[in-house]
Amino acid sequence: MINRRTFNRAVGLSTGAAAVSLSALQPNASAATGPAQPSSATAPIVTPGTHTGFGAIKQVKAGLLNVGYAEAGPAHGPVVLLLHGWPYDIHSFVDVAPLLADQGYRVIVPHLRGHGSTRFLSRHTPRTAEQSAVALDIVALMDALKIHKAVLAGFDWGSRTADIIAALWPERVKSLVSTGGYLITDRKAQLTPAIPAVEHNWWYQCYFATERGKETMEDVDKRIALCRYVWTLVSPNWNFDDATFARTAEAFKNPDYAAVVLYNYRWRIGLVEGEPRYDRYEKLLAAQPSIGVPTITLDAALDPFTAPGDGSAYRGHFTGAYEHRTIADIGHNLPQEAPSAFARAVIDADRL
Repeated sequence: MINRRTFNRAVGLSTGAAAVSLSALQPNASAATGPAQPSSATAPIVTPGTHTGFGAIKQVKAGLLNVGYAEAGPAHGPVVLLLHGWPYDIHSFVDVAPLLADQGYRVIVPHLRGHGSTRFLSRHTPRTAEQSAVALDIVALMDALKIHKAVLAGFDWGSRTADIIAALWPERVKSLVSTGGYLITDRKAQLTPAIPAVEHNWWYQCYFATERGKETMEDVDKRIALCRYVWTLVSPNWNFDDATFARTAEAFKNPDYAAVVLYNYRWRIGLVEGEPRYDRYEKLLAAQPSIGVPTITLDAALDPFTAPGDGSAYRGHFTGAYEHRTIADIGHNLPQEAPSAFARAVIDADRL
């Protein structure tokens, strides 16, 4: 897993006032590698928290799941898939989606397996969550919606999922925005203990390996309280209110939530084995494949899981057109804390 660092980076983009245009946010306002790209975008910068919800959530059968997803923008526009992480849901993109829709994009924001209204189609399907399984869920969603190619953008689990699709199925990815850089899990590396500061940041991963953690996750009220606590730790400058958290916490009431989350974190550190159906994909991912699609990587300056240096820790994994940006004063939930900067990255990545 990536290295961790302290909260001391002070370069990059930050959010602005609602009257400023996205075109004013040039890529060279961040810690970027690569030339600045001209833009004709004129959508207003949004104040975080301006929007509180999506329209009606749609459902579609895709692969092993009935996937719940939000959609915005014109039906025939170029497609952007926005992928959330843990412990979050589609509301991480509640301000990003309208910005992109206003630029003519068809924006799809799915609940990952075990979250929100997404359900397994069969009660017999194991509630696993290997990294390749989550990625294949999104490929199946694209197939179900007849989307051949899309811009993929995400953070946390969403970045990992987007990275995997870009690495294994690059023909499905027009461009990529990956918060935190290259997040494809190296399970072999995970078996080696990290330095104490890194292990401290991953306390909940260790907690989930215990029966105490399992008991907490299987109790809805306790799991919601735990998730809220994680929000405060990984986004120290984000002053979210009760209503903001409550909207996302509804997604944690999914009946498969505990099983999926526990499996994912236990699988990463080798405590459980994956399903055989995913072995061939995991073998490919174990080789840490490169990503050749046009990519912008984002680092949130106050995220305890962000690697030190301007993307240098993972730069070698990206072999195509590339830029790196650091977003100042922002924590782990980058798209919800800095929606304008995230939307700007999506637009610019599409033009690399």
